[in-house]
Amino acid sequence: MFRTSRRVVALALLSFTLAAVPVTRAQSPQHAYLGLDRNDYPGDANMLTLRKTFAFTGYWLNNPPGANRNTWQGKRKPLESMGYGFLLLFNGREYAPLKASGNAARVGASDATKALWSARQEGFPHGSILFLDQEQGGRMLPEQRAYIHAWVDGVTRGGYGAGIYCSGIAFHESATVSIVTANDIRENAGKREIHFFVSNDQCLPSPGCVFPEPPPGPAGSGVPFADAWQFAQSPRRPEMTAACQQTYAADGNCYPPDISPSSGVHVDVDTANSANPSHARTP
Repeated sequence: MFRTSRRVVALALLSFTLAAVPVTRAQSPQHAYLGLDRNDYPGDANMLTLRKTFAFTGYWLNNPPGANRNTWQGKRKPLESMGYGFLLLFNGREYAPLKASGNAARVGASDATKALWSARQEGFPHGSILFLDQEQGGRMLPEQRAYIHAWVDGVTRGGYGAGIYCSGIAFHESATVSIVTANDIRENAGKREIHFFVSNDQCLPSPGCVFPEPPPGPAGSGVPFADAWQFAQSPRRPEMTAACQQTYAADGNCYPPDISPSSGVHVDVDTANSANPSHARTP
């Protein structure tokens, strides 16, 4: 899902019951849990197959990056009946439109209202953590920081938790200065409580497109405070995955067990400290 792109100024109803799903490694007691995310909903039947491997799934609250519609909309109930936990995602704005808006904080507040509305419409309970997808890495510029802070403040006031999906990879601003986006956001957040879902597909620390038992913990991303870690992407990024390219399929994508590459159901692979990282299952 995450696509690193910049360091210039402009620098992803079936009535199944959990009892119908066999006990698998996704349900075993462990300190970390495997999850998946992808921009397009793969269908109920495929999600039931994927449940054999994954404890939780990403779930978009608005149109994913590059998409003109949200195919996850209305899928909470069938996914919850399959036993999935949730990692709720809201696609945020990039730098250029924030700069052009003239008031990034106002845009952030407006997007927070949209995220809250969508979470409520989908039936996710108060207290669920919503993760703002920030696709651009490196040091956040003033407009990005204003947008993020306004979004976090709005979501928190609305009774939900606020999180950020961002890069956990070091960006080299100069020969002597490196910036990790997650650190930069956290260190400039003031007293705001922000949860972090970090992306680091660089091998190492990423093991590549694998489904280990037990999974690596999110702190293995290199960001010790991470709640969740996306360690494999589809398609793989050659510059990041040369050391683990053999773990990906011939087309460069990551396919889970029991899913044929011919299906086109490739995924990004995540790990989290909870089987329900957004705490978003209904009581």
